[in-house]
Amino acid sequence: MTVNADLLLYALFPYAAILLAVVVGLIRFTANRFSYSSLSSQFLESRRLFWGSVPFHYGILVVLAGHLIGFLFPRSVAAFNGVPVRLFILEATALAFGILTLVGLVVLIHRRITSAKVRAVTSRADIVLLVLLLSQVVTGIYTAIFYRWGSAWYVYTATPYLQSLLKLAPETQYVTGLPLMARLHILNAFGLIAVLPFTRLVHLLVAPIPYLWRPYQLVVWNRRVAK
Repeated sequence: MTVNADLLLYALFPYAAILLAVVVGLIRFTANRFSYSSLSSQFLESRRLFWGSVPFHYGILVVLAGHLIGFLFPRSVAAFNGVPVRLFILEATALAFGILTLVGLVVLIHRRITSAKVRAVTSRADIVLLVLLLSQVVTGIYTAIFYRWGSAWYVYTATPYLQSLLKLAPETQYVTGLPLMARLHILNAFGLIAVLPFTRLVHLLVAPIPYLWRPYQLVVWNRRVAK
């Protein structure tokens, strides 16, 4: 890959994706705040939604937490992986939750394809989102299986690269030498950021924190008593 292509993909595209997400996200929030939702289709079909949504969310949360910890505490992660047994356990755990994420996502995709009611309310944005999510999970699992010990080399490649982006001084050399699947995994992540404000994934930005201090709701059942 040429130097110009590397700069375009790993130096310019990340900022373009983030800028698009911020601008469109703010516009959507101010113009149509009630659209900041996952747009649940549970009332259309609930059984397969449960078996898809639960493993997907548990899996993706653990995987994202692992990536975040590696980014925030690279030295601690490197020290932790210095003991082979710990590294084996960490790799196996990450792979297990990655596969759990994939299973849940496949169930959700199958549900949208085979359920006529759910398919009727599926937008083009939903399709793009599902394709990007599937690509992200597959490239991540592929990298974990065929380029082992990712948690070890992640802190010496992806972490300094992401930190350089935050410093507004991209150092693309950290990632341009990675295997193709690892590079696709990184680019696909920024693609997800770019489409985030256009899709139901935007609900990630509005966690229901106020529910922690909101007064309890009182539900009153009014039943007619037969005379």
